Amino acid sequence: MRLTVFALGLLLVTPAVAQHDHGASPYVDLQSRAIKALSDQEIADLEAGNGMGFALPAELNGYPGPKHVLEMAETLRLTDPQLEQTQALFERMQTATQAMGKRLIALERDLDAAFAGRQIDEQQLVDLTSAAGAQRAAIRAEHLRAHLAMMDILTSEQVHQYRMARGYHGGH
Repeated sequence: MRLTVFALGLLLVTPAVAQHDHGASPYVDLQSRAIKALSDQEIADLEAGNGMGFALPAELNGYPGPKHVLEMAETLRLTDPQLEQTQALFERMQTATQAMGKRLIALERDLDAAFAGRQIDEQQLVDLTSAAGAQRAAIRAEHLRAHLAMMDILTSEQVHQYRMARGYHGGH
């Protein structure tokens, strides 16, 4: 009888205990990051000037990106002048976004260090987050600008071929 009462009591208490056990934070594995707000992959991508999805509004609305155009040069039958212009555009974009990415990493590192050192105040918080946000916006604008510039380099037929080859069959 005691065992039955104990088992019944355990069944009644278990759901109540489970409701209060919220478990570990989903961020627990991020504690060891060098910069808490950036993964190692994000840092590598920012340092390399990679797109990171910054130009999706352009890419998915029919504005080819220079990196992918270069990868598809044969398929698109780029002329020598088009190839040279695209290569120059890509190199300018990549050089600019690499420098901007390094600045963004530094700003995120400063923000992280200010919190880690418990030395942050309201003004520093606003300054660092505003600067980081502006830097991220500048990177995005540079990637989008390169997609926009590609429209002056490619023919409308090449843009169409690009879209088909990339699997963008609907829409524009």
